[in-house]
Amino acid sequence: MRMRSHRSAALRATVAGATAIALGAAGLAACDATSGNSPASRGNTAGAKPSPKPTPTWDTSPRSVAAVGDSITRGFDACSVLTDCPEVSWATGSDAEVRSLAVRLLGAQRAATHSWNYARTGARMADLPAQMEQAAAESPGLVTVMAGANDACRTTPASMTPVDTFRDDFREAMRTLRHAAPKAQVYVSSVPDLKRLWSEGRTSPMGKQVWKLGICSSMLADPDNLAKAATKRRASVQDRVVAYNEVLKDVCAKDRLCRYDGGAVFDYRFDGRQLSQWDWFHPSKDGQSRLAALAYRRVTAEQPIS
Repeated sequence: MRMRSHRSAALRATVAGATAIALGAAGLAACDATSGNSPASRGNTAGAKPSPKPTPTWDTSPRSVAAVGDSITRGFDACSVLTDCPEVSWATGSDAEVRSLAVRLLGAQRAATHSWNYARTGARMADLPAQMEQAAAESPGLVTVMAGANDACRTTPASMTPVDTFRDDFREAMRTLRHAAPKAQVYVSSVPDLKRLWSEGRTSPMGKQVWKLGICSSMLADPDNLAKAATKRRASVQDRVVAYNEVLKDVCAKDRLCRYDGGAVFDYRFDGRQLSQWDWFHPSKDGQSRLAALAYRRVTAEQPIS
């Protein structure tokens, strides 16, 4: 009995020792696997790719606004005849009736100190790079763009800005902004439907008299002439505006912090209430307010509105 007990005890000790060795080896292997000390782990770590940087998201509450563009953004003919009225600008104006985009985003008090209007009456897309340089100097959270109407509104259709030139100018404007303000967001408005403005404005005798001073002659000259040649002229201007809007859409789509309005301004059915009582072409105060509302809805949307 004692011999059997000695053998049993020796067997148990042998089994326990073997188990401890096995467990110790397993523990070392597990340590190597989890700590990256094993050759295989070191190889996998070295070959792992860094996590990609998160895609920038659109900020629906930018803290400042700079505007570039043409007479529409300057509030031309909205307050008095043939005069700028930037206080009613859809983008940065202070007028309480308009409630500009800046006021809607920032509040009236902050908008007074954190919004800037560098648009110029008569400006074409070729003027936009210089305006963008001025806007970028403010380090704005958002830059609004409304330009292109004057590229189509020339003396004749033949003198309209070529589409390729328009594209090059807009690209240059975006490059200028990105060089100085890489984090600024950009909201791009489509060019308005000039043919609709002609069809609405030609009902106003006063508007037609002002048109004779040279406002958008390519579209508005001889407003009551419905002959084939005049109709063809207006159609060519309209086609150019459509082409410009395609450019705005395409160039903007290549910039991760740019949002095009999806054709909202071009599609808007302006009527006499939204047009200047002096020229029946530029937006009135009501028209400026409608532009502000269109922009605000799109700037504050989580996803682009097509």
